[in-house]
Amino acid sequence: MDRIVASSSSRAGSLLSTHRVLRNTYFLLALTLGVSAITATASTVLRLPAPGFLLTIVGFYGLMFLTYRTANSPAGILSAFALTGFMGYTLGPLLSSLLSAGAGDIIMLALGGTALVFFCCSAYVLTTRKDMSFLSGMMMAGFVVLLVAVIANLFLQIPALSLAISCLFILFSAGAILWETSNIIHGGETNYIRATVSLYVSLYNVFVSLLSILGMSSRN
Repeated sequence: MDRIVASSSSRAGSLLSTHRVLRNTYFLLALTLGVSAITATASTVLRLPAPGFLLTIVGFYGLMFLTYRTANSPAGILSAFALTGFMGYTLGPLLSSLLSAGAGDIIMLALGGTALVFFCCSAYVLTTRKDMSFLSGMMMAGFVVLLVAVIANLFLQIPALSLAISCLFILFSAGAILWETSNIIHGGETNYIRATVSLYVSLYNVFVSLLSILGMSSRN
């Protein structure tokens, strides 16, 4: 068993050291997560107000569009930091409410769960080197289902539907990590800035969804 684990780690390490786009993606991802953590901490400590649904949507998609437009230039890195910093800021009010309720353990569990999802999905693709392009159709179908469910829940506000949406977001994001990692190592994605943003959004969705699920569980 130890030999199998060591062999898998060796293959993943070898791929990471030789694949330039993958290496740059993980490096930039680590930096953007750091920036996001700083802005989330500042937003939490300073108790900054929530930006609101409309501003969050406009800010997210606006900065996402800017990042993709500038992805082939150095400005793309600054855009990626702006996007991830803004998304970190949006986490502040949520984290503040959990800390005020004495639910700091939920934040740590969500962080651990997010790290575990990312590690398992990435390690699977990096060690097996399987082509996960077959997931693209299911990802599109999943996106449509999630979009309809989110819009419906804006009006219905059903707790069970909110829980189902959070679970679906985790599954969708795990699939996105598998697909994007495979896309990188098989040459489908050659821009590490776009790849970084894609992985970051998946991690953000997993983390927020786990916070929602664990928060609901603690209230019941």
